[in-house]
Amino acid sequence: MTPETKRTAFWRVDGSCPDPEIIRRAGSVLRRGGLVAFPTETVYGLGANALDGRAVESIFTAKGRPRDNPLIVHIAGIEMVCRYAGFVPEKARRLMERFWPGPLTLVLPGSDKIPKEVSAGLSSLAFRMPDHPVALALIREAGVPVAAPSANLSGKPSPTTARHVYSDLNGRIDVILDGGPAGMGVESTVLDATGDVPVVLRPGGVTPDQIRETAGAVVLDKSLADGATAPGRPRSPGMKYRHYAPSAPMVLVEGDRARVVEEIRKLAAGYAGRGKRVGVLCREESRDAYGGVLTVPAGAVCDHASVAASLYDALRRFDGSGVDVILAEGVDPRGLGLAVANRLRRAAGRIVKAD
Repeated sequence: MTPETKRTAFWRVDGSCPDPEIIRRAGSVLRRGGLVAFPTETVYGLGANALDGRAVESIFTAKGRPRDNPLIVHIAGIEMVCRYAGFVPEKARRLMERFWPGPLTLVLPGSDKIPKEVSAGLSSLAFRMPDHPVALALIREAGVPVAAPSANLSGKPSPTTARHVYSDLNGRIDVILDGGPAGMGVESTVLDATGDVPVVLRPGGVTPDQIRETAGAVVLDKSLADGATAPGRPRSPGMKYRHYAPSAPMVLVEGDRARVVEEIRKLAAGYAGRGKRVGVLCREESRDAYGGVLTVPAGAVCDHASVAASLYDALRRFDGSGVDVILAEGVDPRGLGLAVANRLRRAAGRIVKAD
């Protein structure tokens, strides 16, 4: 099914103190079953009334998103989770109290109060309280939980600016709220809290070490070890399908930094010898290490937060550049680097080890 052509409204709001009238109008669009893109502290989200199955279905149509890929329910208070989840374990409550509002999504037992379109038929539901004034004001004004994946075409890099949203979804959704750039740049951590030991399904802005400080033991889903996609029905966004990818195919090179740079030089020479135009996604420190090849830097080697904040914009900059292949430097998968490494692995068509 293709989305109907809409006239997409583009409304600018102050990201720290949004205009109540603009929020009122956007909340009204959500209550009527429309789609509103809005900023969060991670990336821009595409919201629909989570209590309206037809509205939620229109998210999948607008994005071209597979119907078995579940959505996250965004809420503005812990009481909303208690209202719509089937059960809230004590460990999950402690995590909410520490990390909400913030970049942690909790997978909890579901209930029939939220339509099956949100959970893609799973018995669980994912909840998050975003840490952004626009997002929280919008949810409160709408008066309903808001189902929201990232506001991009399915498979493309997630949007960290309203300009990215407009590029992908203009004519497909009702409203874009431009509240300025998203801060963190990568999506929330998704944690399955339905069992005795929480499981990280998608790494993000809250690290496993931070979760351990509150919840004790925590494990990583086995699909995170090598970037493989999880088989069967995904329990979380980002587990099954190729995500975050630019238009040109991408080769990710991981390992010791000096060897990574040398391997990329060799690969670039090989592609160039076959008449291919090469682009390199690199760190600031190595932007001049690749001769005449087009380089797009994303952050600094020892600053994973800077890499996360600029990663998706850097990937999108390759679109329209005319490159035939992108060679990407890997990152150390520790701390926030685990989330960045995960996104790079999901975006890559091939991974090369330079050990």
